[in-house]
Amino acid sequence: MTGFLQGMWLIVALDLKQRVRGVAWYVLLGVFVLLVTIVTTLVVIATNAWDSGGGAVFSTVVFFVLLLGTLVSPALSGNAINGEREAGTLATTQVTLVTTAQLVLGKWLAAWITALAFLAASVPFLAFGVVLGEVSASTIAVSLLVLAVEVGVIAAIGVGLSGVITRPLFSVVVTYLVVAALSIGTLIAFALGGAALQSTVHQTYIAVDYEQLDENGLAPDGGEVPCLAPVVNEYPTPRWDYVWGFLAANPYVVVADASPGTFDEHGSPRDLFGWIAVGVRQAQHAPDLEPVYDECADWEKYGPYGYGGGETDSETPQEVYERSVPSWFVGLSIHVLLGAGALAWAWRCTEVPARRLAAGSRIA
Repeated sequence: MTGFLQGMWLIVALDLKQRVRGVAWYVLLGVFVLLVTIVTTLVVIATNAWDSGGGAVFSTVVFFVLLLGTLVSPALSGNAINGEREAGTLATTQVTLVTTAQLVLGKWLAAWITALAFLAASVPFLAFGVVLGEVSASTIAVSLLVLAVEVGVIAAIGVGLSGVITRPLFSVVVTYLVVAALSIGTLIAFALGGAALQSTVHQTYIAVDYEQLDENGLAPDGGEVPCLAPVVNEYPTPRWDYVWGFLAANPYVVVADASPGTFDEHGSPRDLFGWIAVGVRQAQHAPDLEPVYDECADWEKYGPYGYGGGETDSETPQEVYERSVPSWFVGLSIHVLLGAGALAWAWRCTEVPARRLAAGSRIA
């Protein structure tokens, strides 16, 4: 086992040294720090974070790191194996004592560590959000752990496709397409699916007959409140509860839903994680297809023009969150299986001696 780890780490070290040798890598990190600085400043101003806490700052920076990981990681990992094959250096490595498993896993770890460098560069901004307050220790630990896993999955997909697809440019493009399908495609499928699968709502409205009320808004002779005949309106409504599962595979939803929700005294989320998680969990519930709005009942219960004195029967975001089922572990499992499958496929296609090679493949 020690020999396996040593050979794998040799591949990791060689790959990392090659990446940091150029100036472009440091320029990329500098641009990232500049962008995070701008985003953090704008979020602090927009949310008045000095008074409201750093939940919005922390969650926004985490999402920004994930966004950059989905944009940069495919370019860094999508040509990890076929790039060396095209340069004629892969065969040189394969004739050494380094096994195919060490080669593939080493390339993956190098790409993962490279992507995690962006997370390391964002630590001062994450710490700033924590210092502002309103960020729990569980939110910090869980969100960063899931973020690191998601970045590793993207790196695994890129490295895996680079071992399966012969052309580096094509493998990078396909990696971007897979990432886009998870990040944007799930949102499109959710929106189009909900719009296509609709149900008809039969809304019943019972209104007060104001013409029969006296000048004080009371029923004549102290009797019952006069009501008009019920009016039934019909209109279509999207069925998000049929297609919300698409959102479970979205990496941003996975990070948000996995983070423990924190709410204020009004039941509203304190950070971006909470709002996204509440939105996804709200989509799980079927709409009320037979709603009844009885103005007469409210009139008798609360008095003229009272309508509960500000009371409401609607749920708070916290109540919706607590009565719904989390879905992050399903999406995370799908992502891990996808990344592991890509690496296993690359292992099979890169293994030597090869039984069959694609036309035009370079050996040495």
